[in-house]
Amino acid sequence: MNEMSTISLAQHDYSDAAKKALSRKPSLFINNEWVSSSADKNLAVIDPSSGKEISRIVDATDSDVDKAVAAARAAFDDGRWTGLPPIAREQMIHALADLVEKHAGELAELESIDNGKPVGMSSTVDIPAAVGMLHYMAGWATKLGADSISPMSTPNGAFHSYVRREPVGVAGLIVPWNFPLLMAVLKVAPAMAAGCTVVLKPAEQTSLTALRLADLIAEAGFPAGVINVITGNGHTAGDRLVRHRDVDKIAFTGSTEVGKIINRTATDTLKRVTLELGGKSPVIVLPDVDVAQVAPGAAGAIFFNAGQVCVAGSRLYAHSSIFDKVVEGIAETAAFWAPRPSLDPAAHMGPLVSEEQYTRVMDYIDQGKKAGASVAMGGDCPTSDGYYVNPTVLVDVKPDMSVVREEIFGPVVCAQRFDDLDEVAKQANDSCFGLAASVWTKDVSAMHQMCAKLKAGTVWGNCHGVIDPALPFGGYKESGLGREQGRQGVEAYTELKSVIIQL
Repeated sequence: MNEMSTISLAQHDYSDAAKKALSRKPSLFINNEWVSSSADKNLAVIDPSSGKEISRIVDATDSDVDKAVAAARAAFDDGRWTGLPPIAREQMIHALADLVEKHAGELAELESIDNGKPVGMSSTVDIPAAVGMLHYMAGWATKLGADSISPMSTPNGAFHSYVRREPVGVAGLIVPWNFPLLMAVLKVAPAMAAGCTVVLKPAEQTSLTALRLADLIAEAGFPAGVINVITGNGHTAGDRLVRHRDVDKIAFTGSTEVGKIINRTATDTLKRVTLELGGKSPVIVLPDVDVAQVAPGAAGAIFFNAGQVCVAGSRLYAHSSIFDKVVEGIAETAAFWAPRPSLDPAAHMGPLVSEEQYTRVMDYIDQGKKAGASVAMGGDCPTSDGYYVNPTVLVDVKPDMSVVREEIFGPVVCAQRFDDLDEVAKQANDSCFGLAASVWTKDVSAMHQMCAKLKAGTVWGNCHGVIDPALPFGGYKESGLGREQGRQGVEAYTELKSVIIQL
């Protein structure tokens, strides 16, 4: 780690645009207006690269949430959005995408300041992906439909029957802190395409880009009340949103623990629920690979976004014949992934998002070491300023260790050996999670066999973390309910109505 210790971890200066956004008076975006909270309760905005407070946001009250829901309810019920021609909704979503692209530099900087991810990553991954998601979902506004079906039990021509696909109503969208803007538009865009109105609640740790997005929503011409943005704690503002009787659907991305709470709470009103939750994704490396190519890929699978990714490849299974070489190859990437401040243009990995997350990750590393795991790389932090954790590889782990079974959500991978394909498939599936997995091999037959055996919503071959708006995304088991993206992601914001008319 000597090479890492020479890196300056002092945060870089903010741009004037970022400073302007940070100086915004704590407000909520309701009915296309910036409004004050009903109470004087604020939350600190912390730059993870320094650990210092840089701004404040509203901690929304029950009354604030009620006001936002009422605005969305009125906008849905009076038809100002649902009554528009589908092409008008499509064009407006495209217009929002264009505005996000126009302000890409500012949004990327805000995302990095707020979350801690490198600005180079925000610029090349997060913001372009958000633009692409908006453009893709916009097209569904004019393509949703259902079927005309003749009843099977009545004489031909005696009845006219068809199925309507209608927007579910008001959607409460609760998004996480790891990809704040991308996760926001991933939920807003399909809801808009389906004809819903929404209340968006970003994570309390990372609300800056959602608030800036609200400015662009108004500029794009969305009618008042169609998209409302409230900030605040999940256990208060988020809980109020889930319990609200005028909210018809909840879409949540976050931890499995919180997802279960939301699912139980939503049952009281039988809200429609989409949950994209935790993961403990296996990375399976077969013996025929070129280790020089695979090792950097396996490193990226866990160290990208400092491991704060639901699909992070946090369990590495490498064949015994190449295990040592794969671990050595990952260790050789240490300098590349050495954490730096988020605005450092040379950064590939930044700090963790918060002190709470930093403490959580370091505690897991400590648990692993106490249980007998060995540290092959990292396992420490380079400074006491900011929330930095060095990329970490744990070996000599056992299947029952907490570091192997539980989602750490940090740059920590547990490396294990295997000798048999059936054996490793069983090990990979021995988890309460089933979000994603990757298989690395030159053997096409073995690749397809493994893809069929793995219980995961997404399986990658010779890559990891490739996600596209056109493909459905979600998990098996405790990794979630339903699917986002693709046709399925839009249809999740609709209800089906059968119409049967006697002629």
